[in-house]
Amino acid sequence: MPRKTIKRMMPDHQKIKEHKHLRHLGSRLHDPNLWHLNRRSASGAFAVGLFFAWMPVPMQMLLAAFSAVFFRVNLPLSVVLVWISNPITMPPMFYGAYLLGAKIMGVETQEFSFEISIEWLVASVSTIGPPFLLGCVIVGAISSLLGYTIIRLLWRASVVKEMKQRQNRK
Repeated sequence: MPRKTIKRMMPDHQKIKEHKHLRHLGSRLHDPNLWHLNRRSASGAFAVGLFFAWMPVPMQMLLAAFSAVFFRVNLPLSVVLVWISNPITMPPMFYGAYLLGAKIMGVETQEFSFEISIEWLVASVSTIGPPFLLGCVIVGAISSLLGYTIIRLLWRASVVKEMKQRQNRK
């Protein structure tokens, strides 16, 4: 059942409530929807986490956490899912997003080499920035919608399966 698997992977909610960046949310962190695992909170958390996994911004986890509080979905799951984009997966994910954005905008893709410098970042924002950001938003929205839908369907299927097993035992 998805609930048991997800629950095993989730961090302790008390530690998250005491996190220095989240403390100022105060009583909002005591909302049960942020901590309980049900079909609505899990599917919403997948939507939030997968969307922010595609956003090329610093502190994706904080944005996911604030969005989880705003939408009242499972907070730990939202934050953990952001790590789909990690230092290993980011290059292919973001390059794919750039290619998609360039194709949609109808611009030619440009060859570039990555440098860790402010000069490179400023120069790149005007050249590869628009197709890259467009691709990230589109892929983020699509993966968010797919994650939401797939979790809802899997959750429903597991509940139906469990109900049938109970009926068979009687």
